[in-house]
Parts: sequence; C-alpha cells; structure tokens
Amino acid sequence: MNRLMTSSRAVAAAFGWVMLLSALPATAQTATSPNGRLLASNCFQCHGTNGKGPGFETLAGKSASELYREMKEFQSGKEGDSIMARHVMGFSDAQLQALAQWLSTQR
Repeated sequence: MNRLMTSSRAVAAAFGWVMLLSALPATAQTATSPNGRLLASNCFQCHGTNGKGPGFETLAGKSASELYREMKEFQSGKEGDSIMARHVMGFSDAQLQALAQWLSTQR
C-alpha cells in the first residue's frame, strides 16, 4: 500500500509539472525564434488572435514597426498602468517584434 501511495504521488507531481509548464507563456519557446502566432494567443480576448478582436482597436494589417513602437510605449509606462501595459511587460524585444510581424500580416 505504501508503495502504491508513493507511486501515486510521483504521478501527481509529474502531472503537476506538466500542467505548470503548459500554462507558461510563450517565453518557454527558444529565445532565438519566438512564434508571433503563438504570442498573439495571449491577446485573444481584446484583439483576437488575428488582430481583429471584438470591440477593441484592430491591429491586423498595421505596420510591424508601428505595432512594435506602440507596444514598447506601453511597456515603458508612457501609456499608464493599463491592462495593455501589464500584458506587454512580460515580453522580450524579440517576442514583441515577432508579435508585431505576425499581426502586420493579418488581413
């Protein structure tokens, strides 16, 4: 019985790690090639994963440089302490560039 409980705990711990790792943001990807499409999945509630979300500014088709600049402004705090500022705080420059590039290609 004791052996079974130890085994169950090990399975539960492994499952916990899998759940934790699957909940991590896209930063778990390799730092050299962030995936803009995957990063955009963090934006779905307001902007949709394709940049054409429900009721908020449409990001699809805007230039990548403009999108990147706007996200950097939020990240720097120039736009205040909004939900958008909080979202971009966790992204690296490479991830912001990949996200901006992805959104710029959407139509």
